[in-house]
Amino acid sequence: MSNDPIHQFHIVNLFPVEIGGVDFSFTNSSLFMVATVAVTTVFLMMATSGRGLVPGRWQSVAEMCYEFVANMLRSSTGTDGMRFFPFVFSIFMFVLIGNLFGMFPYFFTITSHIIVTFALAMIVIMTVVIYGVMRNGLRFLNVFVPADVPPLLLILVTPIEIISFLSRPVSLSVRLFANMLAGHITLKVFAGFVVSLGSLGPLGVAGAVLPLAMAIALTALELLVAFLQAYVFAVLTCMYLNEALHPSH
Repeated sequence: MSNDPIHQFHIVNLFPVEIGGVDFSFTNSSLFMVATVAVTTVFLMMATSGRGLVPGRWQSVAEMCYEFVANMLRSSTGTDGMRFFPFVFSIFMFVLIGNLFGMFPYFFTITSHIIVTFALAMIVIMTVVIYGVMRNGLRFLNVFVPADVPPLLLILVTPIEIISFLSRPVSLSVRLFANMLAGHITLKVFAGFVVSLGSLGPLGVAGAVLPLAMAIALTALELLVAFLQAYVFAVLTCMYLNEALHPSH
């Protein structure tokens, strides 16, 4: 087991595939993305297969996830936004399960790679832009013109709004990527201290108690962060979708 805290993020080719000079290899990242989708699908299908009036444990969890996302979307976009429920729910569950997978030893954290989080962010932004233009036409450009701003200030405010809008894929992706990356590195560092000190004999074992306590505390914190980052990503998605539905500020 390597004590290098960066080693856990290395991409490994499991099934090398090259077509026309382009690398299409199936990697450990690909494997855990497939596993994330598969686990989410199986969980929801099994949890809702009974559809009992008195829900069991797994059905209760599935219904809690459903209601949580539905209430979040409804409060951000109104009833019109419920057409996007499958989209937002899928993103929330993908990010959440992907984050939780990373908490298991030797598993791969897909959300710790900027290319994955940036792809998710671009899907969100492109959905907002395409739907916003299809629904509102040129009125979608109102997102760059805040209401009740004096005309003289629009020269200054409009470029700021455009830059802010264009930076959303970066901020949305970096927020998730950076939190997962930093948390897992910190946790691996403290776990490495425990292993290194424990190998030094009785005195080292005594000294490893504090890093071990920190590692346990950080594990609990990372579980909280895994949920919070999925929530933040989903709630920001809802806020951006609201602009596609109601482009005026």
